[in-house]
Amino acid sequence: MLDDLMLLDATAQADLVRRREVTPGELVDAAIDRLERLNPLLNAVIFPALDASRDRAAASDLPDGPFRGVPFLMKDLGGTEAGRPYCSGMAFLKRAEWTERENSYITDKFLAAGLVILGRTNTPELGLLPTTESAAFGPTHNPWRLTHSAGGSSGGSAAAVAAGIVPAAHASDGGGSIRIPSSMCGIVGLKPTRGRNSFGPVLGERWSGFSAEFALTRSVRDAAALLDVTAGPMPGDPYFAAPPPLPFADALVAPAPHLRVGAMRRGPRDVVLHPECRAAVDRAARLLGDLGHRVEESHPAALDDPAGVMHFAAIVAANVARALDAWGERVGRRVGPEDVEPHVWAFAERGRDLSGADFLANLDAVHAYGRRLAAWWHDGFDLLLTPTCAEPPPPLGFMTSTADEPYRGLLRAMPYSAYTSAFNVSGQPAISLPLHWTADDLPVGIQLVAAYGREDLLLQVAAQLEQAAPWKHRRPQVHA
Repeated sequence: MLDDLMLLDATAQADLVRRREVTPGELVDAAIDRLERLNPLLNAVIFPALDASRDRAAASDLPDGPFRGVPFLMKDLGGTEAGRPYCSGMAFLKRAEWTERENSYITDKFLAAGLVILGRTNTPELGLLPTTESAAFGPTHNPWRLTHSAGGSSGGSAAAVAAGIVPAAHASDGGGSIRIPSSMCGIVGLKPTRGRNSFGPVLGERWSGFSAEFALTRSVRDAAALLDVTAGPMPGDPYFAAPPPLPFADALVAPAPHLRVGAMRRGPRDVVLHPECRAAVDRAARLLGDLGHRVEESHPAALDDPAGVMHFAAIVAANVARALDAWGERVGRRVGPEDVEPHVWAFAERGRDLSGADFLANLDAVHAYGRRLAAWWHDGFDLLLTPTCAEPPPPLGFMTSTADEPYRGLLRAMPYSAYTSAFNVSGQPAISLPLHWTADDLPVGIQLVAAYGREDLLLQVAAQLEQAAPWKHRRPQVHA
């Protein structure tokens, strides 16, 4: 019976606990059973914390928050936990047996909501690739087809949620790392507005403001309710997004306005759009039209400007260089080329070649690019509809690099982030929804993008689409 209950989303599981139909311990024991059965196939969870999760579920002081007793996982990049291992996908930190010394604010918020953390999930080294295949921890397998990528950098979290180990898991997104794995694994991935969730207390921002932390979920209502848990400024944050007029969960039941939606049915720049990904957009456009929204072919002209990608890459490279230096300082030993994967070292070296003035010039350029993007919404559109990725999930190994070709993986990754990274630059919220499957049953997501701070619109329309074309009945090959 408990395995049947695990097909429910986090909101439904928490409701069962509230009504005393199941206990937190029963939910957690059943999730642990699924983790132990499925994780050897998926390699999604790299640092299980099973005894600690059982103790927390049984504790009398388990917080009576909105998700009391619901099993959860933390991505091993961001979301630090005091006393727990932390590697960011790096063999360097794995060999050092690094453990973190304090919780991040988002971890504390998840815990205060009553979630029970079962462990930490797999991620590529420093989150650089949209596939989860680190040298340190090996590949995460897609539960829809084990030979294929689960996406990245939140691939471990996405595979665990899609396979039914947990109903939701922590994730982060610096260029698409929530939306891409959600697309590849057939789940919901909301990247919040810049500044919606805090990176404190250690960091003010990550990747110069490109990155956002949140979660992956099975349902839209879970995304809304979890955002109500995590959103809001914390002491010392350098900036924050203005609070919404209503809780995000309340936005789902508010009357949805009829919106003007621009649909992008081709690849940006010279990216070729796969027919299955175009079919996903066409289906979503038809559904939105049936729901009363006005859909027309249009997109921000800035998406076709290759300069935006180049400035984005330069700033990320500088951040990677700083990350390697910072980890060397913390561990007490310099990080060298033998300590990291070839693409990471090559990218860091590119970042080190930038002067301070060069870095600031690139920052000015991406801010200008973000303003050009955002102007499209200001000029009269409410939402942009695109594919999440330009290609369906690739086989494992496709995006790996070698010492002879250190940029091979990054170059092959471009179709997978072609629609996502621009909105890390502008800081706008975007959501990936599982509305299409290929003829051979691989999930293909669509992306909706709203103006800065308008997660409420994204969630309202996402809930409409979920009701019009539900996906909860779909199960991958590997599932609880």
